[in-house]
Amino acid sequence: MRKSVLYLTAVMLFLDPSWTRAQQQPVAPGHPQYLRAGDVVRLRIWREPDLSGEFIVDEAGLVIFPRVGEYRVLDDTPETLTARLLADYLQYLVNPSIEITILRRVRIVGAVKTPGLHLVDPTVTVADALAMAGGPSPDANQNRIRIIRDGVEVAVDIRVDTRIADSPLRSGDQIYVPLRSWLSRNAGVVLGIMSVSVSLFAVLFR
Repeated sequence: MRKSVLYLTAVMLFLDPSWTRAQQQPVAPGHPQYLRAGDVVRLRIWREPDLSGEFIVDEAGLVIFPRVGEYRVLDDTPETLTARLLADYLQYLVNPSIEITILRRVRIVGAVKTPGLHLVDPTVTVADALAMAGGPSPDANQNRIRIIRDGVEVAVDIRVDTRIADSPLRSGDQIYVPLRSWLSRNAGVVLGIMSVSVSLFAVLFR
């Protein structure tokens, strides 16, 4: 029995070395949602459609909102920015109701059905983000999802159930989904060849 378990484990590692990756620890939660250059601020003011919309944070960390003008928002959180906007809009509106959502502008690439640029809400999971790109392809290796920044892989372990807010993902990054290894994608063929080989070996050397 023990030999069978060891054999099965060896086969799994041979077919896909990333199989052990699922045993690694996920990203620790608690990353604050600070605004960064490239983020999009989705502003909703109740009964004020002309003042609502999506506004990009530029490279200098500035964003321009209707009527209240330019804001420097680097290192603001959604809560602190909401408080600032609420105080300023009180000069023009009676009891304004303000809702802010911070969106990350990221490219989802690799083994997904519709790769491209997407606005991702940090409160969703990596699986939800992949769904925006049509979902992973059948040959995707979802145990090896990576974050790429400026062409370099960020040293972090993320899983499909990791919240975007609990990862170091920033606007401008890529979520890269690789293919499973060729051996893993052709496991049936490989196991069939191995089975035939074992049978021939048994016949020849019995």
